[in-house]
Amino acid sequence: MKTTRSELLDVIYRFYPRGVQKIQRIYVPPGEPVYEDTVEHRRLVEAANRGRAEYPTWKAMIHRLGDRYGLQDESLSLFGDGGEPSYSARIYRRKDLEPVPSPNSRASLSFHVSLIGPYYGIHDTSEPDEIPAAVAEEIEATYPGYEPIPSELGNEVGPDVDMDSVWMGEATIYMCLFSPKWTWVDP
Repeated sequence: MKTTRSELLDVIYRFYPRGVQKIQRIYVPPGEPVYEDTVEHRRLVEAANRGRAEYPTWKAMIHRLGDRYGLQDESLSLFGDGGEPSYSARIYRRKDLEPVPSPNSRASLSFHVSLIGPYYGIHDTSEPDEIPAAVAEEIEATYPGYEPIPSELGNEVGPDVDMDSVWMGEATIYMCLFSPKWTWVDP
């Protein structure tokens, strides 16, 4: 099935209010709504709650991949306040054969499984190895029906939403579906 820009924006706008800045209540006149009051934000928090409840599935997949690659789970922030839109992890390609990340390692691949739609993304430095295909295979086996977001759509800037550490009008579709952690690995 081919994912369209319109479908992705529909998903994003269900979980992020359009044109509403993330401003704390103390900076807004009494009685005016703030970001946390929106139905979209409540949906995002509910998705994060489901992600916490279903974390054992993600953790089992991470352990399977971690047995083969130097891996760091970036999903622990899911257990803080608010709403994370995805599970996230980074794989370190080693310059040597050490089984865990070391000073000789560098994060060169990140992957994300969205909690707000049936999508996943792999952000890679395009090194010639089997890792991206192995990660995709593991994600698709663990999360049947989940699809990758094509880069020509995912890298598109446009959603008029406000996110942590991203200004309104600068968020890409990837960031909205997978969090600003998408940018932590430069391809």
